[in-house]
Amino acid sequence: MSGPSLATGHRLGLRENWLQFSVFTAITLLIGMTIGVERVALPPLARHAFGITSVLYTVSFISAFGVVKSVMNLVAGRLSDRRGRKSILLVGWAFAVPYALIIIFATAWWQVIVANLFLGVNQALTWTMSVTAKIDLVGPTNRGLAVGVDESAGYIGVGLGGFAAGLLVSSYGLRPTPYLLALGVVALGILVTLGPARETLPFARSESAAQGDDSGRTSTGMHAPAPLLRRLAAYMSWHDRSMLAVCQAGFFNKFADSLVAAFFPLYLVRRGVSLAEVGVLVGVYAWVWGLGQVAAGALADRIGRKLPITAGTFLIAGGLALFVATSAHNIWFAGAALMGVGMALAYPNLITAVGDTADPAWRGGALGVYRLWRDGGYAVGPLVLGGIAVVGGITAAIWAGVVLLGCSGLLLLVLLRETDPKRRRRPPAWKDHPEWVAP
Repeated sequence: MSGPSLATGHRLGLRENWLQFSVFTAITLLIGMTIGVERVALPPLARHAFGITSVLYTVSFISAFGVVKSVMNLVAGRLSDRRGRKSILLVGWAFAVPYALIIIFATAWWQVIVANLFLGVNQALTWTMSVTAKIDLVGPTNRGLAVGVDESAGYIGVGLGGFAAGLLVSSYGLRPTPYLLALGVVALGILVTLGPARETLPFARSESAAQGDDSGRTSTGMHAPAPLLRRLAAYMSWHDRSMLAVCQAGFFNKFADSLVAAFFPLYLVRRGVSLAEVGVLVGVYAWVWGLGQVAAGALADRIGRKLPITAGTFLIAGGLALFVATSAHNIWFAGAALMGVGMALAYPNLITAVGDTADPAWRGGALGVYRLWRDGGYAVGPLVLGGIAVVGGITAAIWAGVVLLGCSGLLLLVLLRETDPKRRRRPPAWKDHPEWVAP
C-alpha cells in the first residue's frame, strides 16, 4: 500500500522507503549479534576464568546491563527527538568498543560487570534508534509489521552471534576471540550507519505535521517543544491507562526472559538434562520468538494490538508453568515453543502500541519511557527471582514468574484499550487531556 505524500516530500510507507528500511534492518541484525556473543561466551567465563559459583553473583551482570539499558533508553529516546536518530545511533556503537576491550583484559569479575554497563548503553542507544527509525519510515500503515521485522532481525542476530561465538569458544577458548568478533560487528555497524543510513527524524516531523494536530505545532506552523520529561514519564506510567498496562507488561516480560537466560540452564541440568539438550530447549524458545515476530506484527495490523499482546502474555505464563508442572522432556519442548509464541505475539506489539499512541513529534521519548520500564525488568527480575531461588529453590522462582505473568495478563485485559488507529474507539488520552503532555 502506498504511503501518504507529505508536503515536505517525505513519503511514508514500507514500499516507498524499502531501501532505507532494509539498511536499518541490517543494522538491527548487527546490534543483535553484538549481544548474542555475550549470551554464549560470558556466563561460562564466571566459573572458568574467575571462579564464581554464586548464582546471584553470576547473574549480576544481567542486572547491571538492565539498569543502564533501561535508563539510557529514556535518554536516547528523548535526545533523538531533538538531535535525530543517526547521531545517537553512532554514539551507541562507540560504547560497544570499551565493552569488548574490558572483557578481553579483565582480571576480576567486577570488571566484567563494568563492561556490561557499556554494553547496556550500546544496546539502549542503538536498538532504540533502529526501531524508532523504522517506525518513522513506514508511518501509521504497517507499523506492526515494521516493528515485527525489527525485533525479528535483532533476535536472529542474537542467534547468529551466539552461534558464531560458540564455534569460536570451542576452537579458541573463552577469550579473546569471541570479543574480537564483537569488535568486527561493531566496526561494520559504524560503517553502515555512517554510509547508507539516512536520518529519519524528518519523516516523523512530517507525519506529525500531516496529522493536523494543534498539539504538535505552534500557531506559526513550527514544531512545538516536546513535553517535559517528567510529564512524559507521568503520562506513560499512569495518566494513560493503556500505556500503564503496556509498561507493566513490558516490565514483567523481562522477568520471563531473565528466567530463561539465567535460571533455566541451572534448573534443567539439575533435572538431569544434558547441556546439549539445554541448548536446544533455549534455542527453540529464542528462534520461535525471533522468527515469529514478523507474522505477529502483520497479524496485529489486521486484528489490532490488544488481542496479540494479552494472549501472548498468558502464553508466556503457560509455557513457564509447563516447565515446573511436569518432568516430561517433550512437554518441556512444548513449553519452550509456547513461550516463544507468546513472546512473538507480545514483544513487538507492545512497542507498536506505544507508536500508535504517541505523537510522532515526541514518539522517540515515549518509546524511551516504555523501554525504561521494559528493560527495568532486566534490572529487577534477576534479583527478585534470585532471592526467591535462594529461599525456596529455582522451582519456586519459576512459579513466581508464572504468577507475575498471569497477573500482568489480567491487567492487560482490564486496562488496555485498542491502540490501532484503524480500530480504536477513542483517541489517545493525551488528545482529551493535552495538559498531560504540555511542554
